Amino acid sequence: MPGEKLHWTHLYEEVVTSGLCTGCAACVVACPHDVLGYDDKYKPFHLEEQGGPAGCVHGDKGCTLCTRACPRFRDWESDADTFLFGRKRAPTEVTGVWRKILLTRATDAEVLAKGQDGGTCSAVLIWCLDKGIIDGALVSFFDGDTLSWKAGSGVARSRQEVLESAGSRYTYSANTLAYKEAVEAGLEKLALVGMSCQASVPPIMATRGVRKVARRIVLSIGLLCSKTFDERIFEDLLQSKYGLARTQISKMNIKGRLQLWTTDGGYLEVPLKECHEFTREGCKMCPDFSAEHGDLSLGGLGQTDGWTLTIVRTQRGEQIVDSMIAEGHLEARSGESDPATLSLLHRLAAKQRKRWPVTEAQPALVSEN
Repeated sequence: MPGEKLHWTHLYEEVVTSGLCTGCAACVVACPHDVLGYDDKYKPFHLEEQGGPAGCVHGDKGCTLCTRACPRFRDWESDADTFLFGRKRAPTEVTGVWRKILLTRATDAEVLAKGQDGGTCSAVLIWCLDKGIIDGALVSFFDGDTLSWKAGSGVARSRQEVLESAGSRYTYSANTLAYKEAVEAGLEKLALVGMSCQASVPPIMATRGVRKVARRIVLSIGLLCSKTFDERIFEDLLQSKYGLARTQISKMNIKGRLQLWTTDGGYLEVPLKECHEFTREGCKMCPDFSAEHGDLSLGGLGQTDGWTLTIVRTQRGEQIVDSMIAEGHLEARSGESDPATLSLLHRLAAKQRKRWPVTEAQPALVSEN
């Protein structure tokens, strides 16, 4: 980070109000003075009257933790790349730096049934809990009724809680906000599961010196993500046009279209072009489709249903996946066995990188060939 004291005022002007803020809530979690809140528009805000929305007396006195925690502030991509991989990614590495790409699925029937696609994320969390690698995971749960489709952050500390959190919501949850709950519960070794923006939080915090938080997050699982939707999509599209109430939806997926399974056994497909206007603001400038800074990046991109595209990025991620395969907890095949999936991954990642705006304060990401 530069030698100047960069604090909330800079973050507010350059990220929060510029459209770059993803709503990951890293700044809220990192704030040692508890003066940052988080609203239902997925944005952090200043709680104290003194200084107004853009001011912070603690920042004026030298506190810089909010800017140091933010995975979209200044030269964030290079900082995270260098910390994780010892180098910046090359221009041709549009999906980020990785060790290997696999298609995996859980061998446990219950995990496979309750998880999204191949159930790999749930399987990894359960295995890591059993092995003592983690003692909790920051995940999303349904906020209230399971048919409300409102996501909220929480801590999973058991197999049952992992399975309760399984599945994709497609509305946003800042899972980092569950960190405080985990600390109050005395947990020391955490996994963070989140969209690509959240997957960048642990390495950014670690390399920029937000160590109090970063030291507890020992595993980062990023979810492949082109966008999430705001709550309006349920009433203004699904209910209004298709007569489908959110309480009738039993499962969601995206495979070139929004797929919806209903509680009465029905099925509906909605063209993604109809969903675009409901894209959450924090996703519109996000350049990271493939969760480039997770130890593992997971998604249902495979052309064969029931498998999880698994991008293994770090030594930690590789050790976990290799051990699970060796012990029979995961079934795996090479990503090259599905070339259409790899082609799609590359295409979507390259396309999303074009969202990033170049300004005087925000440098261009690594240019593409």
